[in-house]
Amino acid sequence: MATPIIEWSKLEVRDVVRFLFSKGTKPSEFHKQIAETYGEGAMSRSRVYQWCTRFGEGRTSLGDEPKSGRPKTSTNEENTTRVDELIRCDRRMKIREIALKLEIPKSTVHEIVHDTLGYRKVSARWVPKMLTEDHKLQRVEISQRLL
Repeated sequence: MATPIIEWSKLEVRDVVRFLFSKGTKPSEFHKQIAETYGEGAMSRSRVYQWCTRFGEGRTSLGDEPKSGRPKTSTNEENTTRVDELIRCDRRMKIREIALKLEIPKSTVHEIVHDTLGYRKVSARWVPKMLTEDHKLQRVEISQRLL
């Protein structure tokens, strides 16, 4: 028995299915040969049958078809730049405020701020701790009493 191929791509396995389909081999035999060569996780039996059906209908492309659905419109370069400019002007600005100013959904602003720009919410307010002379004396007295 030959050693199984460890690194493979979906397109490579689909190409093997297309090759075996063009030779007239049965799909159940495809699956056995693919499992022996690429391992059990390469392609399921039902997926082999689906690809055989597609090739039988005349399909020649091995790639995935484009998915239907609503395209991303809010997460684009322009909005990313606008969000970044607003944050740089006022680092205390909240996601809700940015969404209202730019008129885009809060979820999109959140995705841009956290995922695209990589910002994290950290307290933007630094307060230095300044002790007066009285406070310093009180600390010394308390420390001496404790000793």
